[in-house]
Amino acid sequence: MVKVLHIGNKLQRKGYSPTLVDWLPKKLKKEGIDIRGISDIGNKTGRLFHIIWDVIGSKRCTYLLIDTYSTSNFWFAVLTGLVARIKNQKYIFVFHGGNLPLRLDKSSDFVMNLFRDAHTIVIPSAYLVQETKKYNWRNTVYIPNSIELKDYSFKLRKKVKPRLLWVRSFAEVYNPTLALNCLKILLQTYPNAELCMVGPEKDGSLEKMKELAKESSLPVKFTGKFSKDEWRSLSRDYDIFLNTTNVDNTPVSVIEAMALGLPVVSTNVGGIPYLLDNGKTGIMVRPDDPGEMVNGIVQLLENSDLAEIISKNARLKVENFDWEKVKSLWLDLLA
Repeated sequence: MVKVLHIGNKLQRKGYSPTLVDWLPKKLKKEGIDIRGISDIGNKTGRLFHIIWDVIGSKRCTYLLIDTYSTSNFWFAVLTGLVARIKNQKYIFVFHGGNLPLRLDKSSDFVMNLFRDAHTIVIPSAYLVQETKKYNWRNTVYIPNSIELKDYSFKLRKKVKPRLLWVRSFAEVYNPTLALNCLKILLQTYPNAELCMVGPEKDGSLEKMKELAKESSLPVKFTGKFSKDEWRSLSRDYDIFLNTTNVDNTPVSVIEAMALGLPVVSTNVGGIPYLLDNGKTGIMVRPDDPGEMVNGIVQLLENSDLAEIISKNARLKVENFDWEKVKSLWLDLLA
């Protein structure tokens, strides 16, 4: 039987947003893959030692599956891959994050050779596929981010109202301030506009947003971290989804919004132009430009045909991200 050790930030139970290692092992076990995910230790240093110790001490696996981010956890992946190479263990990197190309461009030849020597590099977005072509790696495979489409009840949006929904971790890189600035402008023309922001605290941004909303008396609802079921249910009360980030890859929250029928207005950064077709499956605007984002929102409010077309087309687009289609790609790789 195929035996896999999946290494990543398994921190959903600690209050963080779920990552690949939180859910992929559960899915693949149902398909007959013997897979275990680590590590759930909150402290970064402790998590690194746990990972390295487990990799060194564990019985031989068929594969090590290593989540690779652009943040400081990039070095977790590098060290894990190095140990795997020393042990002559097959290792697979799974790339994540819109800033990863910048991290790779700054990496040494030693680190780049570690990626080149990997059994496989799993790339989850057309954006990262394009960005990594220049390295001429022959060991890459495209496996997109996925959702279980059956869990996302589609609601067609036609005549939309200025009820805005934002779902992401509260971090500066995701620019939640832009959503508040958009609401402030929108209220001048649409006094019934409202905004709901869903997500956990990450770097102090949530408290900052609460203070800004209070100072300007903005009609903003902060829910904190919600489960998938909770925010899917909440989504039925809202008509437009905002993605305000400065850096992005192929965010699952945007895929989920499209599946639910929410027209998306998003900044055109990173992998977003590979996910959204402007005017057909979403509306894209320049980053950190509240005026342009408000114009995108107003297009949907004043043109019910456009809102309906985007709502329908977006749902059709994300059918390609359904787990029932994507799982065969994982099984082809691992089994």
